[in-house]
Amino acid sequence: MGKVYLVGAGPGAPDLLTLRAARILEQAEVVFHDALVHREVLAIASRARIVPVGKRCSRISTDQRFINRALVEAASRYDVIVRLKGGDPMVFGRAQEELDALAAHGIDCEVVPGVTAALAAAAELKISLTRRGVSRSVVLATPRIGTDEPPGGWAAGVAAADTAVLYMGVGEAKLLSNALMQAGLPGRTPVAIVQNASSPTCTTLHTTLQDLPQRATDLAPGGPTLLVLGEVLRPGCRAEQGELGQSVQPTVTRAKRA
Repeated sequence: MGKVYLVGAGPGAPDLLTLRAARILEQAEVVFHDALVHREVLAIASRARIVPVGKRCSRISTDQRFINRALVEAASRYDVIVRLKGGDPMVFGRAQEELDALAAHGIDCEVVPGVTAALAAAAELKISLTRRGVSRSVVLATPRIGTDEPPGGWAAGVAAADTAVLYMGVGEAKLLSNALMQAGLPGRTPVAIVQNASSPTCTTLHTTLQDLPQRATDLAPGGPTLLVLGEVLRPGCRAEQGELGQSVQPTVTRAKRA
């Protein structure tokens, strides 16, 4: 039986791929990749058979059970199998389902971490998610719920944190905004929308929780988008004294990157 590597491709920019991930891709014989993996990352696997198995919201997507079976079957035919995931495999990447399927068949597996999109968003904003004197806790959450899954307590968890990053939520901005305000977050809570983090086409938009549904419509459709919430975003925020500046004014910034 071959060995399966669950590899994080990072948030988008191909040069954010780790050295370990690149080395394994060079050795790969087959690569099952997510929809948003950059073509330059796939090009590293020059010896491999390339198989797209992406999932995109509101589009035809590859069933997770098919991916699990494909990985198991590939392990009987190849020595080095790569499951290439956007961001980090262990953050909203369904890695556990694949790990469990491989373990059930006695297949050796290794996880190779990648840069998750929350960190790329913080880099684009030039805002520390754990700014001293302001934020001692960070929550990574998603409001999206799979079929037949319980609703969970994501809103309460986000409301209790100093800073939060929400994955896969901008498409339901109105429901998300209402849920968080009902959970106790003030409508004036600063929010940043970051689309295509780490990419030359990155766009950032600053607004507030109550204005989020209207401002989210200013973004072009299609690009992967995250929401960052918390007082770390407030202009004039002074970490040393914990002082907060004036209310957030909506702005849109587009990256200028070679």
